[in-house]
Amino acid sequence: MRVLATCLMAVGLFSLPAMAGNGTPGAGDTPASASAIASATPAPSAKTSDASASAAKVDPPVSPAESTMEDELGQLRDLLEAQSKQLQEQNEELKAQQLKMQALEEQLSASPRENLATTPAVAEAISVPASASPTAVISNTASPATGNSPNQDKPEDEPVAIRYKGITLTPFGFMAAETVWRQKGLASDVNTPFNSVPFEGSSNSHVGEFQASGRQSRIGMLFQGTLHDVKIGGYYEGDFLSAGATSNNNQSNSYTFRQRQFWGQAAFNSGFTVTGGQMWSLITETGRGMDNRTEALPQTIDAQYHVGFSWARQYGVRFVQNFGNKVWLGFAVEESQATLTVHGNPTAQAATGGTPGGTACANAACTTTVTVPNSNPVFNNFLLGSFGTGGGLYNVLANYAYNPSPDLVVKAVFEPGFGHYEIFGLFSEFRDRIFPCVPLTGTTPPAGCTSITSAAGAYNDTRAGGGVGANARWALFAKHIDLGFHFFGGDGIGRYGSAGLADTTARPNGTLAPIRNFQTLATLQFHPTPKLDINLNAGMEYEARTEYIKSGTAFNEGYGYPTINNSGCWTETLPVTGPSTSTNLGVPSGVGGSTGFIPGPLTNCTGDTRNLIEGTIGFWYRFYRGSRGTMQFGAQYSYYVRNTWRGVGTSSGVGVTGQPTAIENMAFTSLRYYLP
Repeated sequence: MRVLATCLMAVGLFSLPAMAGNGTPGAGDTPASASAIASATPAPSAKTSDASASAAKVDPPVSPAESTMEDELGQLRDLLEAQSKQLQEQNEELKAQQLKMQALEEQLSASPRENLATTPAVAEAISVPASASPTAVISNTASPATGNSPNQDKPEDEPVAIRYKGITLTPFGFMAAETVWRQKGLASDVNTPFNSVPFEGSSNSHVGEFQASGRQSRIGMLFQGTLHDVKIGGYYEGDFLSAGATSNNNQSNSYTFRQRQFWGQAAFNSGFTVTGGQMWSLITETGRGMDNRTEALPQTIDAQYHVGFSWARQYGVRFVQNFGNKVWLGFAVEESQATLTVHGNPTAQAATGGTPGGTACANAACTTTVTVPNSNPVFNNFLLGSFGTGGGLYNVLANYAYNPSPDLVVKAVFEPGFGHYEIFGLFSEFRDRIFPCVPLTGTTPPAGCTSITSAAGAYNDTRAGGGVGANARWALFAKHIDLGFHFFGGDGIGRYGSAGLADTTARPNGTLAPIRNFQTLATLQFHPTPKLDINLNAGMEYEARTEYIKSGTAFNEGYGYPTINNSGCWTETLPVTGPSTSTNLGVPSGVGGSTGFIPGPLTNCTGDTRNLIEGTIGFWYRFYRGSRGTMQFGAQYSYYVRNTWRGVGTSSGVGVTGQPTAIENMAFTSLRYYLP
């Protein structure tokens, strides 16, 4: 603009002599008056008017051309000043936006949960329509590692999400490099089968293991769409913690992709939400209201989470009503299943030592002989389910119960302003088919039966189970500490605990008996800096003794009964020396291997679990968290104890109590990159 003004001034100076030499205009030429010039040019600014007034007092008078030139220069100056002021204002707004996003990143970094952001600032930063329901998980939750808000180090032309036919697609996931060391070998990846920790007699209890894995890496996608009064969408995520027939750790480490969650949702502006598909069970604690994707999971590296944590990922149809973001009521219809542990059968074997009821022998001279149940019955007098059918797309090496009905869950959540509180209840049914001609003892057919192999008179029996639970969580000291408690107790709820204890056992007549179970977990999380989280957890799962008297015998039946044989839990056995594949009536059971890879099974060691106790301490440190994603490292130590119900022990020495205990020490590490 300054160059233009200079050129115009030069042209004006050179044109003045020429204009003066032209003399007086002719008769047909009328000089332009001041008013005509003013009307032909834009109105000058106040500064221009003042300059013109001053110029009018100068002697000799200013020519019309000079007046026009000054007006134009004044307008140019005003335009430059206005643009400069506008640029300054935009620069200040940009700085304010950068400060706001920096504060948002700090809030995200301070969030204790890796899965979701639940702060209002995060919800505000997510690009969603304002008409979305406040209870809709699709509209108000997102992973801190997948935030869609702009940032100072993010180019302005980058899209915050993928748009496809009116649907917003938001990809997310993380890539994990993880390790686990265990004092006792379990031949397991980063998920721990808690109820399989071996006793002292097992050979693998004397050899530790180190496993390294990238299989917990996760891929997912969030789908969002908005209609007039409802927000619709869905969610999908999966990982690689699944094994196929060709999977191994020898060279390619090619493990299969598995479905974790896959559900659709409709969230209405009225606060009503319906969700259907595979998701976390409604009994799982949530971090905000009753929203999906806000599950308050223990911050462990162990993919089986923690003893005492109640959860399941399964089919469900969930209905939730939000009342003013203070109270939520929900109801869910979910997939059901039944797990079973039972001992006692028509045949028997002899064992020395102890007396019925588990009383230990006083000295080596004690040679009392007791009769204990054989763990391999000739016939079962009941049927609960079957191996999976390949044609039915189930796993042929896994057990499936013939479920009579779905599980039903009701839940209420309260957020009065301080803390998050939940109460919930579960109802389940268990059914089996009874075959009364199988004798409880001996080989004589019961009355009315012609053979012990006859299925005559078979009938179905159904039993009810379920339980109640509560969760509570508080953010303390400016959200630098999170404190949480969880409890779930009832009959037939074992499969909902991380340890996967049995739901049921069987009475001598073949009818099912739900086992009483308790699950409890306490969590304490420290957030001393936005980059560091320190996590402490303590949990326990308990399985009650479920004993039934078997008429005419010296032993009982069920789960954890006192005459159960635990005398061999301390005696190591030789490994199997050749290839072996165990079968049950010709159906593979999944137990197999080759020479050098088959630990010897323990004999006379039933070891029904009484309780499982675990304590963990760990941390997560985020090197970077921003618009380019999140890079973090974590480590975890776990101390674990498996206690059993007292049974029959040996005559002297180790194992006289008949109550074996297994202890496990574990250490995990994890390096993860989260998508932005």
